[in-house]
Amino acid sequence: MFNLKQNVDAGSPKPVNLEAGRRAFLRSAGLMAAGAATLGLAGMPENAQAQELDDATILNFALNLEYLEAEFYLIAAFGRRLIDADTDGSGRLGGVIGGRAVDFKTSLIKAYAAEIARDEQAHVRFLRKALGSAKVARPGINLKSSFTAAARAAGLVDSKTEFDAFANEDNFLLAAFIFEDVGVTAYKGAARFISNKDYLEAAAGLLAVEAYHAGEIRSLLASRGLFDQANAISDARDSLDGESDLDQGIRMDKSVNIVPTDSNGLAFSRSPQQVLNIVYLGDSASAASFFPRKLNGGIA
Repeated sequence: MFNLKQNVDAGSPKPVNLEAGRRAFLRSAGLMAAGAATLGLAGMPENAQAQELDDATILNFALNLEYLEAEFYLIAAFGRRLIDADTDGSGRLGGVIGGRAVDFKTSLIKAYAAEIARDEQAHVRFLRKALGSAKVARPGINLKSSFTAAARAAGLVDSKTEFDAFANEDNFLLAAFIFEDVGVTAYKGAARFISNKDYLEAAAGLLAVEAYHAGEIRSLLASRGLFDQANAISDARDSLDGESDLDQGIRMDKSVNIVPTDSNGLAFSRSPQQVLNIVYLGDSASAASFFPRKLNGGIA
């Protein structure tokens, strides 16, 4: 027991200018050069950074990210949010802006969305129970203008067009793609910081589920021919997390690329700062961030 806004047209995807998207992301997000994170071999933080992070800090960092995913999937799949009993804790308790149930037309996508929503809700409850009185509250979450900012920066829509992540299945899948690969790389990167073996095993279980989710979303995007749009999002994430190329789209060298790996066939790692740069859409939180008032806890 542990204790401690114009929509992407689903029928005719628009061509995407990847390089323009990269430049736009750098301009609109106010990205600092990726010196914010001290990186070592294969994009992993140096041991000096790990020494500053205890297990509770890492688990609370994960809990913040799980709050975001749970709220996104629950509202998209079921039209509801986390109950109050799953959101309290230390730090500022924030509300959730935006979102509504998606009108799914494809039974399989609807089933996947529901399954992922239940998993993410379970992750929130698991981490809160593991942390006990040390758990942080759900921070403020933006599921509206954040998606528009990300879509504009990636070149999916122009500067005057809104992107509604909940308008249709394609928009939902593209929005989910923003999160899923980040969750996998965040858990992978955090594993080396965890000292308690029970927590480490639990984190491995969470990582495995997030990887299953990411594979589902990437496969669905490929099956619907949304290669350019997904690759534009991948390219935009890469513009945020540093100079090294940690991200891969769903098509590489004219081949489908469902499983993003390095030359050794291993999943990539992101440092906490790299993850923050993505969810903040820049080097610090702003009104356009997924977390407008920052995360709660020691990593913010």
